[in-house]
Amino acid sequence: MSEKVSVTITQKDNYQFVVNFGAGIAEMVADEPAPLGKGEGPAPTHMLLAAVANCLSASLLFAIRKFKQDPGGITATAACRVDRNESNRLRVLGIDVAIGLGREASEIEHLDRVLAQFEEFCTVSQSVRAGIPINIGITDGSGQRLK
Repeated sequence: MSEKVSVTITQKDNYQFVVNFGAGIAEMVADEPAPLGKGEGPAPTHMLLAAVANCLSASLLFAIRKFKQDPGGITATAACRVDRNESNRLRVLGIDVAIGLGREASEIEHLDRVLAQFEEFCTVSQSVRAGIPINIGITDGSGQRLK
């Protein structure tokens, strides 16, 4: 099953770009932070982090629901390390994702199996991981670290 996904980016002003996702999806403005842009929208690194965190969260939810369980809500925070490479160019050197479940681990059946497989369902993180290390941590509703 092959699928083609596309977005259209149109320059609005200086480093601001309107991102058009297609019919039925609201446009958004992306912008570089100062001094290049005005920081009036997410920067490309923000969008990369959002894509990785969203896909991982959706994949975790999918894996939990395969066992007809409820995570009690999922919250994810993603952060990246940006630094210069050997050519002195800025690059994303790594991504850390912290995912929190709303319920305690003991309330979610088959969680060990879920945690062992959910990352394989994530199209974005598995694709990005080929070039950027991604570290993932998961805690339950009580704050217990699960992964």
